[in-house]
Amino acid sequence: MVTDSATTAAPFRTPIGAWRGRVMVLVAIVLFSLSLRTAVTSITPLLARISDDLGFGHTVSGLLGMLPTLMFGLAGVFAPALGRRFGIEQTTLAAVILTGVGIASRPFVGGVAALLILSGVALFGMGVGNILIPPLVKRYFSDKIALVSTVYITFVQIGTALPAAMAVPVADAAGWRTSLAMWALVPLAALLPWMWVVRERRATVRAEADLPDEARPAVDEAARLPVWRSSMAWGLTLMFGMTSLMTYSMFTWLPEVLSDAGGSESLGGAMVALFSGIGFAGTLVAPVLCARFANPFPFALGFAACWLAGFAGLLWAPLAAPWLWAVLIGIGPTTFPMALTLINLRSRTSTGSSSLSGFGQGVGYLLACAGPMLFGVLHDATHSWTVPFGFLTATVVVMLCGAWVICRPRYLEDQLG
Repeated sequence: MVTDSATTAAPFRTPIGAWRGRVMVLVAIVLFSLSLRTAVTSITPLLARISDDLGFGHTVSGLLGMLPTLMFGLAGVFAPALGRRFGIEQTTLAAVILTGVGIASRPFVGGVAALLILSGVALFGMGVGNILIPPLVKRYFSDKIALVSTVYITFVQIGTALPAAMAVPVADAAGWRTSLAMWALVPLAALLPWMWVVRERRATVRAEADLPDEARPAVDEAARLPVWRSSMAWGLTLMFGMTSLMTYSMFTWLPEVLSDAGGSESLGGAMVALFSGIGFAGTLVAPVLCARFANPFPFALGFAACWLAGFAGLLWAPLAAPWLWAVLIGIGPTTFPMALTLINLRSRTSTGSSSLSGFGQGVGYLLACAGPMLFGVLHDATHSWTVPFGFLTATVVVMLCGAWVICRPRYLEDQLG
């Protein structure tokens, strides 16, 4: 494994063969990607029965809804520096371990504080994965960014939809604790491939240390650039952050919106699963659209229209066609895989990608963490869903402003150089 040059990421190379090495890296990325949302969507359909068991109300439910974006945001602040200090492969391995420990431990808690702390541990590990997987793709698959982005984001979506679909049936059969605990198997499966990647990376670093100075790969300085001064970074932040705000608000409150209209708990879980599952289509098309069109902003406009139509349906006729509203709001977050793909397409190097990823996702998630809580507060204050959905409508406009900036064909390093 070698680092990228100052202008472009070098392809993956290893003494045992490039093909085998790249396959192992891809397996490691895919398995961890499958873990990156399981702690979120496995719990939201079960909040009512968990709250009954542990004795908490809507405030704690709102905190649990806010916690993913908060921890993802904190991970965005720390992950790039940790990746530079310890290596992105080693830091990702640590993230896999944190994710597994958090998911495996939290089902056995007896109180609210422990539930929040262990959920936070798992979510921080997932957040580090959110930040470091794009530069890993840039480092090892610079010649196949759209394809590999499609693959790993598809597995993120699988790991988003399956827990939501399985949460209630498994909880009915074996209890909510088992329903939450079983998802620890996914980061456990990712552990061995990541240990292999780290071992090979260390071997390559040792081999490079023995090379003459002129033969060593150039060190990229992009990570030291003031990314926050770039309009591209702020555009990505708004596009990513507002998409996340709306998505996690719906993860948290879609079951409640339908229940308040007279729907069942199982309907709420099924619609969260459908909402998540529709992301598969977006995952398959978004990287290709971003790679093939110099400026994919018109597609962002179309996805924003789907958000608005879905919000209108949930507000005015939630049970008339819940599957249709779930499909529409499921198409809306296609701006999420668009943003992830643009991280690599708008940077020249893996460290530039890491900087853009850390800032855009970190600050974006911190902005998004207010969404689920504020949605619930507005509902409690007005005893209506009108103002909360009006709030989400405003975030669609902000998201489009960010998309207009980041979709323009430029490079981060050129803007800051």
